[in-house]
Amino acid sequence: MEHLSWEKQGQKAYVTIQSPPANALSSGILKDLEQVLNDVEADSSIKLIVLQGEGKFFSAGADIKEFTSFQKQDDYQSLAEKGQALFNRIEQFHIPVIASIHGAALGGGLELAMACHMRIATKETKLGLPELNLGIIPGFAGSQRLPRYVGTPKAYEMILTGEPISADEAAHYGLVNRVVEDVELQSATDQLADKIVAKSGPSIHAVMKLLPYAHTSQFNRGVDQEAKEFGNVFGNEDAQEGVDAFINKRQPNFKDQ
Repeated sequence: MEHLSWEKQGQKAYVTIQSPPANALSSGILKDLEQVLNDVEADSSIKLIVLQGEGKFFSAGADIKEFTSFQKQDDYQSLAEKGQALFNRIEQFHIPVIASIHGAALGGGLELAMACHMRIATKETKLGLPELNLGIIPGFAGSQRLPRYVGTPKAYEMILTGEPISADEAAHYGLVNRVVEDVELQSATDQLADKIVAKSGPSIHAVMKLLPYAHTSQFNRGVDQEAKEFGNVFGNEDAQEGVDAFINKRQPNFKDQ
């Protein structure tokens, strides 16, 4: 795999995103992550996955430059649907996935982290969905998962302002399970993982089947609508302006069309 590596340690699988400098989620990373899930699923001895990022960040967003290669509205909707399907698979996986987060989990990076079952973050981590700063919207189910964790009012604020929150604030709202110092991230993640893998495999699998029933039936409808709106928004002039401004590191000049 070009963008990820993974290794088995006992009954745990450690998956590392390796796409410097920002570990931005490209279609290549999503493809590699799909393959990792296939590999792990084929090994019945693995009871848990730890997902982490190499370098400065867990993942600082989606690969915006890759978006410029798409030509049609359907291309953007298809991208959103593929990412949503993969993240849904993670959320519905037969074993738990812990996101071990440092630096930043922004945009697609936060959407990936929210698809995991538990999140541990370092104190300096920033978490947010800044897509509206670029004239676009979340496309990997961020608009549907974020309210589940932080509540609808806070989700409106985070998405509409595009401003990230601190790890401590994320813990306050329930977006992350716990916050640790940077040097403690690995040990804290390992301790949580070890407590879980010590449990019986069949009981873990049963819990992984049961908790998703708490999700409302509206979630899937919301995800479908998000993909459509993601395609619609990318078809307008403001999205083109916002993406160009991001790539060229300037302030966008939105025309509201």
